[in-house]
Amino acid sequence: MDKLQNKELDRLFEAILKLENIEECYAFFGDICTIKELSEISQRFEVAELLDKGGKSYAEIRNETGASTATITRINRCLNFGNDGYKLVIERLRNDD
Repeated sequence: MDKLQNKELDRLFEAILKLENIEECYAFFGDICTIKELSEISQRFEVAELLDKGGKSYAEIRNETGASTATITRINRCLNFGNDGYKLVIERLRNDD
């Protein structure tokens, strides 16, 4: 993660942390990202949740989400060997449910 860290990205993350609700997220991310980018990000998160939950094959996840096998593999690698960002957020959402 150190490779990515810089003052511009820190500032972006500080801005994201200022968002207070889903409507503000829609407004901000709708301005800063394209529809395609938001769709890809949300797809990745959906894949991460399905992989974390377990019980589904890559083919089932591909059919359900439309994500490529390469994307599913990359996300699985992040879940197993990454920075635990997906796991952190998935666990917090699970605790909120």
